[in-house]
Order: sequence, then structure tokens, then C-alpha cells
Amino acid sequence: MSVRKTTRNALFSAALLAVLPAFGQDKMVNALPIDNKLRAIDSISITDLRSREQLGDPTMLNLYPSWTNEYVHYNTELPQEYTIDLSHFCMPCDSRLVTSGFGYRPKFRRKHYGTDIKVYVGDTIRAAFDGKVRVVKYDGRGYGKYVMIRHANGLETLYGHMSKQLVKEDQMVKAGDPIGLGGSTGRSTGSHLHFETRFLGEFINPEVLFSFEAHDVRGDTYVFRANGHSGFLGTHDLAFSEETESDDAQKANESRQFQAQQMQRSSRGQIYKVKQGDTLSSIAKKYHTTVDKLCKLNNISKNKVLRLGQIIKCS
Repeated sequence: MSVRKTTRNALFSAALLAVLPAFGQDKMVNALPIDNKLRAIDSISITDLRSREQLGDPTMLNLYPSWTNEYVHYNTELPQEYTIDLSHFCMPCDSRLVTSGFGYRPKFRRKHYGTDIKVYVGDTIRAAFDGKVRVVKYDGRGYGKYVMIRHANGLETLYGHMSKQLVKEDQMVKAGDPIGLGGSTGRSTGSHLHFETRFLGEFINPEVLFSFEAHDVRGDTYVFRANGHSGFLGTHDLAFSEETESDDAQKANESRQFQAQQMQRSSRGQIYKVKQGDTLSSIAKKYHTTVDKLCKLNNISKNKVLRLGQIIKCS
């Protein structure tokens, strides 16, 4: 062995012995020469770094002031403009039915900061993007069992009211990885997924970014602007934004709620509201059934005179 190589090994040995605890030093002394050990340590570090880079480790971002496993309201200066890559989005559930949108709820007299999607207890909930799980908690008066993930594109997403959480805090996840099961925990009137998207604590209407009916993004690149004029790259479309939410958006939200109610009713059975000129025979023909079945379902006789607005069970 050359003098140069011997000197180099001695220097490496001294450096490692200085930082290792006593029991580790004994093992390292027995393992000299250490060239192969150093290569192995470097290899593990590089592999871990590559894995974090491939998933886009959000703790490597300088965007957020800190990393914490607590639910926090950020009080930090927003960048004047920030480009958010949405191209690797995965729908958080299989359902396409939005039951309640983003915005003010007159019925409850409060703001709704996310989008509610109809799911059933046990349905798989998935991560929307690659990222790192920041919060796994239970909030009995709000989100119930929920998970919050920070993503490398700068967004944070929250998934609420789950029946079970399948991930742990500080866990790296890929877009589409199962993170929980659908449920109705916390302040919830029925099983659904409450889904939020945020940027540095600022709520963004998920329906601005994603089309839940189409299971796709509305554009690959969204530009967040601190002045409120956010939109997709190359456009100035501010539809559905919190600042410019219109009456049409509110009506669309109410329409979705009505459709969800109708869907729930249809799952229990078809009903019909009597109109001018209706008879048991005409209703039976419309619903491909018989007068006898209608009478039995509604506990009425064949000679029953129908009144306007009367509800008739048809199945």
C-alpha cells in the first residue's frame, strides 16, 4: 500500500472516530480499512436522496416556513406569483359526484373551505399528488379522522371524515397511494370525502383546479397570484375563484346538492309527484308497473282520487 493511500485511510478513520459514539468506534476500528464501508454509506445516502427527489420531498422546499405535524394557520408573506404543476394529479376517490361545493353556505351560515364528494364507508381514498404526510389526526368537532399532505408542487391537500387512516405522519406517498377509507367521522351528516386544496394556508377552490366529473385537471399549470388574479397559464379565467364567486356558482352548488338528494331518494325507490290529469293507470304505464302494485305500495284503493302534488311511490 502506498504512503499516500495509507495517509488517506488514516485521515478518514480519525474523522469517523471523532463523531461516532464509543460502541460505534470499536466496530469501526475492527472494520479498517474502511474504503468499502464509506462507499456503502455514500451509496445509501445517495439512494435515499434520489428516492426523496423522485417523490418530490416537500421538506426540501424553501416555500414554507417550517415543517410540523400540527394543524396550523400560516402567517407568512405570500409570493407575488407562484407556478403550481398539476400534471401528475390523481383523483382522491372513484366517485364523480360532488354533493357540496366551495363557498358560503347560507343554511349553516358559514364558509365551506373544500369540496364534498360522495363516497361510502370503506371506499379507498388516495393521495392527489406525490408528497409527504404532514398531519394524521382526529377532530371530533370538524374533520373527524383526517390526513393532510404537503406536495412538492407547493400545494397542501386535506382529506376529511374518513373511517380509517392508512398512513403515518412524515410518510412519503406517491399520487394514487391509498391514504385512508371513506367514512362519516367528525361533524358530518353522511358518508363523504371533504377535500381541500391550499397554498401556504390560502384556501383554493378545488373545483377551480380539478373537474371531478371528468376525473382530470382543468389545466396542467396553475399560476397563484397574491393579488387574487390567479388562473391557468395563458388564461385570465377567474371562474369559481373565492373573490369572484358568482350567483351562478352558488346556483350550481345548490343544483349539485339537489341532484345528490335525488340520487339518495332513487336508491330507496322511485317516487312521482301527481300532476293535472294524472291517473293511477297513466302513472303505472309511465313507470312500467301495474295499478295493483301502485295501490299496494301506497296503501290505496283503485278508486282513490288523486290530488295535485300527492307523492306516489312507484317502486
